[in-house]
Amino acid sequence: MSDPDSATTTAGFSAVHDGKVLRVTITKPKRKNAIDYDTMVALGDTFLAAATDRSVRVIVLTGEGGDFCTGADLAATASEAQRGISSDMVMDAANRLVKAIVDAPIPVIARIKGAAAGVGVGLALAADLVYAAEDSYLLLAFINIGLMPDGGAATMVAAAAGRALAAEMALLGERLPAPAAKAAGMFTAVVPEDELDALVEAAAAKIAAGPRRALELTKQALNAATLSALDGSLAAEKSGQSELLKSPDFIEGATAMLTKRKPVFAD
Repeated sequence: MSDPDSATTTAGFSAVHDGKVLRVTITKPKRKNAIDYDTMVALGDTFLAAATDRSVRVIVLTGEGGDFCTGADLAATASEAQRGISSDMVMDAANRLVKAIVDAPIPVIARIKGAAAGVGVGLALAADLVYAAEDSYLLLAFINIGLMPDGGAATMVAAAAGRALAAEMALLGERLPAPAAKAAGMFTAVVPEDELDALVEAAAAKIAAGPRRALELTKQALNAATLSALDGSLAAEKSGQSELLKSPDFIEGATAMLTKRKPVFAD
C-alpha cells in the first residue's frame, strides 16, 4: 500500500483510506482477533461513516496475523460488566456492525485467513465477496459453551448454503474447512495463502474503478433476494442469546473454555 490518503488507528482495529479503497483490519492478533464491545462500536462507526463517504468505493475487511476474527472476546466480559456494559449492549453493538456491513452502499470484501468463528462468521458472510486462504475455516462453536449463533450467522449461512448445513454448523459446533465452505457457496474463492492478497487486490481495484450507483443498486437487489429475513433473525438472536448469557450452562461453558477443560452441562 502506498501513499495512503488517511489512516485511523484505535483500540482493536485500524482503517486506512488508500485511494478509493478503505482497508479495515482487526488488530488483536494476540487474542486471535476476538473483539470486545468497544471495538464492535468503533468498527460499526467506521462502516457507517464510509457509507456516506463518496471517495470510498470498496471496503476490504480482514484481521491482522493468522486469523480473521474468533468472535466476541469473552475475556473482556468481566471488565465490561464493571463499566456498566450489559450483554444486551454487546448484542446491539454486534448487530449494528453486521447491519452496517450488509447495508453499506458500496461492496465489502472479506479477506479470510485462519479462523472466522462466532460473530466472525457473521462479519465474514455479511461481506459481498469473501476470499479465503485454503487453510482457513468457519466455526459456529456457540453450542459448545451453551449459547446460540448470533451476528446474523444463522440467516447468512442458511442463505448461502441452505438449512441443512446451517443446522450442522450450529448444532454440532465443528469447523467447516474453507474448501467445503466454497463448495457450499459461502466463500467466493479459496486459494493458497500466498495468492490471497493478489486476488483481493485485483477484486478491490476492479470494483473501485466500477460505476458506484450500479454497484449500489446491484448490492441492494442481491440483499433483498437473499437477506430479507436478517432483521428478524438479529432480533431473535438477541432475545435468545440474552437469555442464554445469563444461564448456568453458559457460565459452565465459558469457564470450561477459559480453563481448557470439557464442559459438563446440566441435565
